[in-house]
Amino acid sequence: MIRERYLDNAELDRRIVLAAQSGLPLDARPYHWIAAELGVKPETLMERMRQMLQDGRIRRIGVVPNHYRLGYTANGMAVWDVPDEDVTDIGKQVGAMDIVSHCYRRPRHLPDWPYNLFAMVHGHSQEEVRGKVKRINDLLGDKVRRHDLLFSTRILKKTGLRLAGG
Repeated sequence: MIRERYLDNAELDRRIVLAAQSGLPLDARPYHWIAAELGVKPETLMERMRQMLQDGRIRRIGVVPNHYRLGYTANGMAVWDVPDEDVTDIGKQVGAMDIVSHCYRRPRHLPDWPYNLFAMVHGHSQEEVRGKVKRINDLLGDKVRRHDLLFSTRILKKTGLRLAGG
């Protein structure tokens, strides 16, 4: 039987963040694993995480794949200049495509940067990425006024804010 040893939620919440911030364990029940490490019931751990999500202390829990380790060494950011009144609907269409890892709207910076819709596309080669982006362009049709494709030249650190040690 697990005997919960934390007297206040603040200390437990900090320990949960410290245990999870570098990634969840590759386990069929990762929350149960973390709960066992912290000496709390899985239900307690999951309730505290729900509370932190609800009040904004945790923004989201999600997968952050390392595309290079998965063999996707060509990473292209496709950018489009589409009408502002259509960007939300177009963005939803593009973001729903299985070839897009993420899609978002960004402000234009005229006259040098006219693009307002961005989508990240990954592939095993630049040629593969170009083919995928062509599929997106075909979908967008005459809504596209201009577009470009920018390829990554290095891997950037993919982590958010981290709490210092325990």
